[in-house]
Amino acid sequence: MDSQTRHALKQDKFVQTTQSSVSWVGEHRSSVIRLSIAVVVVLALLIVGAVVYNQRSETAETALGAALDVYTAQLAQPGAPAQKGVYSSSADRAKAANEKFVAVANQYGMLSAGKKAHYFAGLTYQELGQNASAETELKAAASSWDSNLSGLAKFALAGFYHQTGRDAQAIEIYTALAAKPSQAVPAYTAQLALADLYAGAGKNDQAKQIWAKVKDADPKGPAGAMASEKLTAKK
Repeated sequence: MDSQTRHALKQDKFVQTTQSSVSWVGEHRSSVIRLSIAVVVVLALLIVGAVVYNQRSETAETALGAALDVYTAQLAQPGAPAQKGVYSSSADRAKAANEKFVAVANQYGMLSAGKKAHYFAGLTYQELGQNASAETELKAAASSWDSNLSGLAKFALAGFYHQTGRDAQAIEIYTALAAKPSQAVPAYTAQLALADLYAGAGKNDQAKQIWAKVKDADPKGPAGAMASEKLTAKK
């Protein structure tokens, strides 16, 4: 078969295929139109959703930043005249910041900024002595998908449990954090906190075991140095 004949056959096949496709589209025209509209609508919804999400996230981060500005605001010097944005006591500052953190957490709880707001709301509630609310907010932050935020919240929660006489729960959390550390809460941070808890409870043997473990794991680092100091002090 010469090249001219092969080309003619290919051309005929292309024409037949095109005609069949056109015929099928013609027969199913309404279905094709409905499908095309559905695809366009879905794409439009995805684009609008992404834009709305980004805008809402930016708004939430801005609100969280404003709350953090209050939380880190200056405290007035004794005898100094009142100034805007300067608080007379840490309690007044914590109360003002708490209101903002709670508002962000309630409005943007599903976003990253909202989860962070839960964490800071828990810290400020704890400063204000509102233990039930502090525990609730820290637990909410601890459930975050962000391992660093979750680790920080769990670490704060463990400290909260220790301060409120619930050492068994604190030990459980410190142990879990040491077994599954994060960048924000390395294993040695949880281990040292756990060792201090044991030492404070008079369980020196258990504390020494942990300090020795940290010292061996970080012989030249700050955690190892701290553990070594603790061991020396307990001899």
